[in-house]
Amino acid sequence: MGPLLLSLAVALLLLYVGFVRRRPGIPRAAFRRWEPGRAGDSGHQPPRDAWGPRLSGFPLRLFVHVANTAFGQFCVMPLLLRMNNFTLMHYLDIHEDPTFIPEVAAEGRKEEPETKNTLEVLKQLMETRSHRANSGFSFKGIQDYLNCYRTGELTPLQVAQNIISSLEDTEKSSPPLRAIVQWDRAQIQKMAEASTTRYRNKCPLSLLDGIPVCLKEEIKVVPYHSRAGTTYLGTEPETEDATVTRKLREAGAIIIGVSNMHELGTGTTGSNPNKFHGTARNPYNPQHFTGGSSSGSAAAVAAGLCPLALGTDGGGSVRIPASFCGVVGLKGTFGLISCHGCLPLSYSTVSLGPICTSVTDAAIAYSILAETDPLYPYGLQQPKPSLSEILTPDLKGLKLGVNWTFFKACDAEILAVCQKAVEHLQALGASVVDVPLPEMDEVRVAHVICILSEMRDFLQPDFNIHFQEMNLDTRLNLTLASQFTALDYIKANRQRTRSMRFLREIFANVNCILTPATACTAPRIQDSDLLTGNNDVVTTVKSMRYMQLGNFTGIPGLVVPVGYTASGLPISFQVMAKWWDEAVLFRVGLKLEEFRDTTRKPTIYYDVLA
Repeated sequence: MGPLLLSLAVALLLLYVGFVRRRPGIPRAAFRRWEPGRAGDSGHQPPRDAWGPRLSGFPLRLFVHVANTAFGQFCVMPLLLRMNNFTLMHYLDIHEDPTFIPEVAAEGRKEEPETKNTLEVLKQLMETRSHRANSGFSFKGIQDYLNCYRTGELTPLQVAQNIISSLEDTEKSSPPLRAIVQWDRAQIQKMAEASTTRYRNKCPLSLLDGIPVCLKEEIKVVPYHSRAGTTYLGTEPETEDATVTRKLREAGAIIIGVSNMHELGTGTTGSNPNKFHGTARNPYNPQHFTGGSSSGSAAAVAAGLCPLALGTDGGGSVRIPASFCGVVGLKGTFGLISCHGCLPLSYSTVSLGPICTSVTDAAIAYSILAETDPLYPYGLQQPKPSLSEILTPDLKGLKLGVNWTFFKACDAEILAVCQKAVEHLQALGASVVDVPLPEMDEVRVAHVICILSEMRDFLQPDFNIHFQEMNLDTRLNLTLASQFTALDYIKANRQRTRSMRFLREIFANVNCILTPATACTAPRIQDSDLLTGNNDVVTTVKSMRYMQLGNFTGIPGLVVPVGYTASGLPISFQVMAKWWDEAVLFRVGLKLEEFRDTTRKPTIYYDVLA
């Protein structure tokens, strides 16, 4: 009797598998249909918090192993996606055509002669900043370097020697800073000597002549290795500079090296335990992360090694570390700064941007780096940088948009400081307008689908060949990415079309959108993180919460430090504007800098002008 029942069960199973039609997908009743151009009802709820245990050490190693088994692929990872609502796109019926690249043509501007050219505006900005300097601590900015060079107090070569000594000290200190991971004494001295000669002959090339800068390791810089935070890429030194590297050299900048980063840009902490890198430390508290993925760039600026660094930003990777380290970070409009010569990890979300000591320094970097590049297919129709309207005594006439439900989705200490910052802007004459930010949960999910799918596509050969050489959290994120389908990716880009349309409507009524920079401050480093890295979904989601809209739609964003927590960790504020309107970001950012009474000196700080 037993064998007969077994045979019958097998026959029924074969009949079902072979002849009963499978209905793929989700029952029609489960779908929500988005009407074209009309926002859904999800924008009135506060953003969801993520779910997931913080993993490092052996638990992380075990979870990564399980995630890459058949059981993990078919059971564990789909469950993780559902619990964090990453299956949201499955249930949406979106009819807009997809937008695969968030490139927006610049609006036609009346050709009116500017009252002041960009160089005059920048000089006036620097003079204003010098007069405003207080007796307390302040970061040494570009103006401070230029003053030393012009008066002869110091030469670029003397400053370079100080930087070399500081770099040597960062490697000997305990714990090591790990901001700059590759540098060359001869290269630094060569550039500094050339700059010193130019100042002696009174013919500097630009406002960046003699200014120390560093670039994130995924940007090509001769003669360094472009490892992008890995142990297996960049096996040979670079022989050709990225476009931005070339522009910095042409401007006379002193490239002091390449900076640390979260491996392949796959995380927001800056945790990188591999042998070539180590985890960069936050200068305000070395027991906390810098944020990522441009971790070393932010740490170098905050520690005083240079007043300007470059990073890339696909999900907040410039703005998050700038915020955690208490400095200024700019993600320009998509296509503003050429990414030619950078590792093309995600072609639709990444922008290259500066991390600086001040908004003025960010404006200087913008004026020099923002330019069309025939080698980079995006931003070819961008307008010329214009700064003539940023020097105003107040903010009268500006309308600043705030969605308070979204704004308040952050830690209490951050909210208290950022609300006061909004009041400060109001006191300067700006009007604050409540604005809708529709479908932000959809934006969160769609952005993750886009960036991870594009990274998984680009890194497919690496995932197969160099899997064991990757950090554990990189393996886990790329494993998660493999769960997304072509249907997910297309639907996510349909959502991009909707979100960009909503922003056009919002910016027809306001000049800027205001948010905190991050929903949390720099997380603490645990001992096991230094050995294996970590995976912390909750912190990742909170640190990216206010970042993703800008990356997904291509609008620019500027983060400015506005205060500190009771434990001394920096708190920052974000201003976003419509495409190609970086000037209004600088205008508001300059006023935000006046809000903070004092700047606290980082625990790790090198005064290379002393």
